[in-house]
Amino acid sequence: MIVKPRIRGFICTTAHPRGCAAHVDQQINYVTEHGTASRGAFQNVLVLGCSGGYGLASRIVAGFGCGAKTLGVSFEKAPTENKTASAGWYNNKAFESRAAQQGLYAKTLDGDAFSDAMREQVLATIKADLGKIDLVVYSLASPVRQHPKTDVLHRSSIKPLGEVLDIKTVHVEKGEVSAVALEPATEQEIADTVTVMGGEDWEYWIDALLAEDLLAPNAKTVAYTYIGSELTWPIYWEGTLGKAKADLDRASGEIQQKLQSIGGDARVAVLKAIVSQASAAIPVVPLYAALLFRVMKEQGSHEECIEHIERLFTTQLSSGAHMRLDDSGRIRVDDLELAETVQAEVKRRWPVVDTQNLPELGDLAGFRADFLKIFGFGIEGVDYDAEVDPQRIS
Repeated sequence: MIVKPRIRGFICTTAHPRGCAAHVDQQINYVTEHGTASRGAFQNVLVLGCSGGYGLASRIVAGFGCGAKTLGVSFEKAPTENKTASAGWYNNKAFESRAAQQGLYAKTLDGDAFSDAMREQVLATIKADLGKIDLVVYSLASPVRQHPKTDVLHRSSIKPLGEVLDIKTVHVEKGEVSAVALEPATEQEIADTVTVMGGEDWEYWIDALLAEDLLAPNAKTVAYTYIGSELTWPIYWEGTLGKAKADLDRASGEIQQKLQSIGGDARVAVLKAIVSQASAAIPVVPLYAALLFRVMKEQGSHEECIEHIERLFTTQLSSGAHMRLDDSGRIRVDDLELAETVQAEVKRRWPVVDTQNLPELGDLAGFRADFLKIFGFGIEGVDYDAEVDPQRIS
């Protein structure tokens, strides 16, 4: 079949097998060319949420930069004879294939990472194959979570708090800048968002690993978050998402205490804005990102996802690295995004940007291109008019 992108809202319902594999190859090539500084930093790495974005980049840096064995967990849609899989399914297959070619252990477990059943499967795999884990990356991004203790299905909401929020946004497909009014979250929506996106599940994972003595001495765990600019705070840091991220900070402190017995360390890492399925769905963020990317590219400080994570590993997570911490103990690698020169220029453009001048002031075309790359489209060297088997990456 010939696979083309089919966009519905902020979701692409198709993924290109060869395109996804080529995108994984691009990231692996970057790390093998630039990522030698973290060689040997970690031996056995567990990546929760391994199939795309920062999770996939972390697995690539761990495997091909550090030389570590990697165990990944993600929840994917498998292909059929006439339907493509989720992009993450192809990404996982491509990673495993490339790792095998280099003699690297790489196993992926497909299923609900929030479930106790998956935890048991992961624990059994670690015991059988790895022994002990010295880095746990928590990079789950899901809009829903079925709680393993109550079986209640919780749904997250991306909403402001307290009152209606009138704010500027952009329609990514049409390029139209407009104002939107966002209704405030209810108390139940806030609680559900914290349950889905907060730190409880991260705690469950570390508790399970500690209980089975599967964490190595001095093991580290890191969970990813975003704070961003004050332009995004009303819908992000000061909204329902912010409540969830505050709970992630709470969990970090709790886990830090638990890891003291093995000399371990737990941190939340604050990362830069990127294009992801999640970020594309958040009002305001695509417009902010379009302006931000244009300014950072003009100033020569823009980083792609893999570049950013390679910097996190080599300058912050590797043994002996001097971590850049804020007053709350978070690792900060969003320094280039929040640089004064960058933010001053983004803030100058924000009040004046409109549909007509967006192509001049922002990089919406770059945002769209990055969005399509998530699903394996727009990758150099891939023939998108060729027939492909949706059940194979080659």
